[in-house]
Amino acid sequence: MYRAISTLKPTTSLFRPLLHSPVTKNNKTHALLAARAQSTTAMPSATPSHKSSDPAAGKLFEFQAQLPKLPVPALSETLPKYLRTVEPLLSKEAYAQTKRIVEDFARSSQGQELQRRLEARAAEPGRANWLEEWWNDLSYMGYRDPVVPYVSYFYAYKDDKLRRKPTQRAAAIVRAAWEFRRQVASRELGPETTKAGALCSYSYNYMFNATRIPKLPSDIEATYDLAANEHIAVVRNNQFYALPLVHSGQLLSAAEIEAQLDRIVEQADSSAAVPVGVLTSDNRDLWSDNYRLLSEASPKNAATLERLQSAAFLVCLDDARPVTREEYHRVFWHGNGRNRWFDKSLQFIVCDNGKAGFLGEHSSMDGTPTCRLNDYILDQTLHGKVDLGSSVVRSDLPAPEALRFVTPPSVVRAIEQAGQRFDKVVEQHQLRVLQYEGFGKDEIKRLGFSPDGFVQMAIQLGYYKLYGRSRATYEAAATRAFAHGRTETCRSVSSESVAFCEQFETATASPEAKLAALQAAVKAHGAYAKMCSEGKGVDRHLLGLRLSLRPGEEKPKIFQDAAYTESSHWYLSTSQLSSEHFEGWGFSEVVPDGYGVAYTIRKDAVILHIAAMKNEFGLNSDHLAHYIKEAATEMRAVVLACKLKDAAAKPKL
Repeated sequence: MYRAISTLKPTTSLFRPLLHSPVTKNNKTHALLAARAQSTTAMPSATPSHKSSDPAAGKLFEFQAQLPKLPVPALSETLPKYLRTVEPLLSKEAYAQTKRIVEDFARSSQGQELQRRLEARAAEPGRANWLEEWWNDLSYMGYRDPVVPYVSYFYAYKDDKLRRKPTQRAAAIVRAAWEFRRQVASRELGPETTKAGALCSYSYNYMFNATRIPKLPSDIEATYDLAANEHIAVVRNNQFYALPLVHSGQLLSAAEIEAQLDRIVEQADSSAAVPVGVLTSDNRDLWSDNYRLLSEASPKNAATLERLQSAAFLVCLDDARPVTREEYHRVFWHGNGRNRWFDKSLQFIVCDNGKAGFLGEHSSMDGTPTCRLNDYILDQTLHGKVDLGSSVVRSDLPAPEALRFVTPPSVVRAIEQAGQRFDKVVEQHQLRVLQYEGFGKDEIKRLGFSPDGFVQMAIQLGYYKLYGRSRATYEAAATRAFAHGRTETCRSVSSESVAFCEQFETATASPEAKLAALQAAVKAHGAYAKMCSEGKGVDRHLLGLRLSLRPGEEKPKIFQDAAYTESSHWYLSTSQLSSEHFEGWGFSEVVPDGYGVAYTIRKDAVILHIAAMKNEFGLNSDHLAHYIKEAATEMRAVVLACKLKDAAAKPKL
């Protein structure tokens, strides 16, 4: 069973300087949205293939029409809450100034007008979500840095001891994924639910047969008809193939898929090709230019792109043989950049030693739906549940279709340059994977804490040990209880979390004082996370107010205040997605002087992927991992010491 408290990191376009882009992004919001609205270039057959508003859409969307809209909180609710989140990050003098600015904004006619505009936008007939268009354009489609490593995310799978041969494992993954696809297409898959009710299923529209397509000034998402595109794409040794999964009206068995994958490996390994896939690793403006260059190099290339992009998903058969956690996390996170098509929504990666994982393109789909998909695949394959079909391989299976691009010198030069840029970006990153086995979900619950809150405080204390202070921290909280909802920012730093760090770093503090501080910090974190999931965080509301400004209007001082910038500069970008079948997951940092910390809380362990840049800021993922481990051990020891003391004080019967 998978568990997802949060759904991925903050979208980086709002926070990351475009360090790797030779093109300056147009930061004029209204101009960008206007250009995006006029964008019409897409693959001819690429149209939305699912309609979540269809009343006959089956179980998957049966509660869709009942989902509430994302609320617009009152200014009187958001602004005091905002002040509480910035106070622990500021000096007394800076906080006093910020407090005056915020109170002035609350009383101002401009603040009231921006609130009125936002409420009016939310109430517009036919608008499912007031944030959706802004968020998707500014945070994903308009973001111009490479999607890998900066936007996409990956899952590392547990080993499949039933299937050591890579093509055998890949075939089983394909069969399980195809069954999940069938349930999505038929709508017999039920919606995800929580104790509060059903979650929005809209993002399932972009799971299968979907791709991101580069375009200026903002990319577009294309989906293809599932019934008309019953093929997958496969890449081996930088060479792409289309593999139809239905032959003579019958789905290929796992044995047949394995045989076809074997044919692909044999053919690809006996030849070489220009690594066209590395173009997808580039800055989005450069890739947009090169996409046009590639498409126009030959009429055949446009058809090849269409066949690749319309595939249900991509299977990457890598010749890598990763062993350590860092090695296979890097393979699934970015690989060598060549044996991929980073724009595909779903990529399943299988290495020559049987290690496997998944890479997700983040633009139109957050982590909870793909976590569910991958948890299903692994539950089916690792526990012998997957329907493999007949062991007989039909003799009349057509050979997989080689997808060959025409690559004149101009395209080859573009590919070489993109590869050089990709290699440089990857080299600029450091990674440490920490598997902490001192506790897991079960032990944390026995200690009396929320697993997510407890791990968040371990991260906070680890960072405090390393730097001697707390800094702005992002944890993604899902807002899929609302129509077309995505995420809100859970601000993990609170006055309580800072007091907790200070107590644990005070030599004279008693275990009881430390425990009380830990309990208060976890409680405060849980309360804010709950508000975020209810659409009552501060970041999306403030963003909506800022984007409600019209061209030429003066920017309110609240958005010019240093506290606004500092409190949303995510020195720690964190998120939890958990499955007992995962060996961790990950993504990058979102600011050049910060860390990206993705964590999985299993029953018996916590796995943290800690990424950062190698630059002038002197970040050190190894050191942060060391201190998080030290913090977690100290926290557990304090709780156990207090419990033992309480037990000893109780009268014996």
